[in-house]
Parts: sequence; structure tokens; C-alpha cells
Amino acid sequence: MLIIPAIDIKDGRCVRLYQGDMSRETVYFENPVEAAKHWVKEGAAFLHVVDLNGAVMGHLVHRSEVAEICATAGVGVELGGGLRSVEAVGEALSLGVERAVLGTAAYEDRDLLRALCKKFPEKIVVGIDAREGQVAIKGWKEATSMAAVGLAKRCEEDGASRIIYTDIGRDGTQLGPNIEETRHLARTVKIPIIGSGGIASLADIRRLKSLEKDGVEGVIVGRALYAGAFTLKEAMKAAVDGWSE
Repeated sequence: MLIIPAIDIKDGRCVRLYQGDMSRETVYFENPVEAAKHWVKEGAAFLHVVDLNGAVMGHLVHRSEVAEICATAGVGVELGGGLRSVEAVGEALSLGVERAVLGTAAYEDRDLLRALCKKFPEKIVVGIDAREGQVAIKGWKEATSMAAVGLAKRCEEDGASRIIYTDIGRDGTQLGPNIEETRHLARTVKIPIIGSGGIASLADIRRLKSLEKDGVEGVIVGRALYAGAFTLKEAMKAAVDGWSE
């Protein structure tokens, strides 16, 4: 199972938010490029980058930072935040991004998602962010009446290569991931699932590792790594060994 460090960019800095609240941030790196270099040095094979300002504004904001991360990291990068058109996704991929993550656009515009999956096969990931099982969009600001599982099925039909599932209530809290909902989602669709939100300990990593057989291929880790709850190397070992230690 792949451990993917998160690099969330807000106002040009690498931050972590509490439950997606843009007013409750902790700054960990003044320069997100330095964060990327740090995690690659620690052993990261893939990075998850989010343009938080872009997620709220509806268009990519931190172009230069993303381009520099892609140019210097030497590993795969997936990008989310404000990618809501064919042009925006094309621009993101031209910056060196390996995978584009759609959230709001995948929910609001099925025709767009289908077009993107056809134009950029295997490059389109859907980020499903949910609060109490219901999808939230527009930088987690707007609640919907659609169940996360329902959207996951729909996105699979539309051609998404994989799904990132984030429990907003757990994100940035280190309260542990929503194992039950992640398992349910993974068993509902055939495309790979990446878990996200609430990772607090190596035990959480091992619990998600047990879902690998259900289709969970990786986990995005943010605050726990930045706060030093465990090292990336420890997390990677737990993701390989599971409960066998």
C-alpha cells in the first residue's frame, strides 16, 4: 500500500487545515517546494498536492509552485483544487502533473468528467469529500444530498481511474480514518481507492493496509507526518507489514 504525503498550498505556503476550515491553518513550510523535497528525501514515491485557494476560487492559483514541485521532486504528483474544465486539467498536466484530481466538477458535470476521462485516459482521479457520508463540494464549503457511495459508482461508470475518499470530519484531526466507510466504498466499485483523512498512528496505517484486498491501494497522510506522530519510513514499513510485526 502506497503512503502519499499531502502538500496543501494556501497563500503560497504549505499548511494543514482542521476539518477543511480555511481559517484554521497550521503552517509547516513557508515554501511548498521545500516540503516536496523533504518528503522525497524521506522516501516518498508519490505526492498529493492541493491548491487550497484554487479549490475555493474555482481555478488553479499556485501554478508556479506546482510546476516547480513537478520539476524538482522526481516522483509522481497528483494535483487537486480548482480543476473544473478541460483547459484547466490540460494546463495542470502540462505543468508536469501525473494525475489530475477533480472534485466539484465531477459532481456537477458528468459530461465534463466523461470528456476528460476520454481525452486523458488514466490521468483523471475523482476526489470524493464527504461529511457524514454525504458529498461536499467547492472546497468543502457546500453540502449536497448525494451519498459518497452513489457518486463513486457514477464516477466509475464515467471513466475515472481511481477515487480519493476523504472523510472531512476526520481530516486534519488525527482522530483516525473512517475505516468502515472506506471499506464500503472500496467494495462498491472496482477502481482503486485512496484513503484520506484522520490518520493519527501507525495502527491506522495497518488498519487501512487490511483493506488492500478490498481495493484500497494507498493512503494520503498529512498532519500526522508534519506533526511527527511517526516518520514516513515508519509509515511505509507499516504499509508493507500490516499487522504481521
